[in-house]
Amino acid sequence: MKEKAMKPIKILIADDHAIVREGIRQLLTSQNDMEIVGEANDGSMAIKRVKSLKPDVVLLDIAMPGLNGLETVGLIREAAPETKIVILSMHGKESYVHQALSAGAFGYVLKASSSADILNAVRAAHRNEYFLSSKIRAGVIDAYLQSRKHTSIVRGYDLLTEREQQVFRLVVEGKTTKEIADILCVSTKTIEKHRGSIMSKLGVHGRLELLKYAIKIGVVDPDLWTE
Repeated sequence: MKEKAMKPIKILIADDHAIVREGIRQLLTSQNDMEIVGEANDGSMAIKRVKSLKPDVVLLDIAMPGLNGLETVGLIREAAPETKIVILSMHGKESYVHQALSAGAFGYVLKASSSADILNAVRAAHRNEYFLSSKIRAGVIDAYLQSRKHTSIVRGYDLLTEREQQVFRLVVEGKTTKEIADILCVSTKTIEKHRGSIMSKLGVHGRLELLKYAIKIGVVDPDLWTE
């Protein structure tokens, strides 16, 4: 009796550079256990494609127009909890890695990494395992998880609900109430309610104070929104 063939890992590539998507596509399609099911050139399109295509893994860039990769991670998790996410970025700062993991990513790989790193990250994420690019300092995942374990009780940001954290990030990015409502598919009144709750829990007032708070705790790196 023949063994039943394993289903290939269904992958969605989300990057705003066509040449990058082409290179990743060529790499992944050369693997017998991987299948490209779709592509996206921005965060909003990635979310729509995830909802319709139900990929196993999304390879996601950080610096994309509209919704950046970190915001997209949370929204993809909300839309398709079973889909695993691997960040593929040119940015190697530890703060970016921490933010990606916090948002729900299973891996973080630099675009300058070897092909093996990218393939290993996809396979690891599919197995529900974390993976970091070999070019990123070893041990950062363990350090991150330990820091979250010991500081989550006293860190005000962690008092926010997952939805409030999404609204928080979008507010500090400069999105208007209407834009946030459209992105999250809720009413403007709901967003205003979330904003009020966020400011109450954090003890801050206004977007500037929120931005300062976000930078202070490392939830937002100002370089990310300007590069």
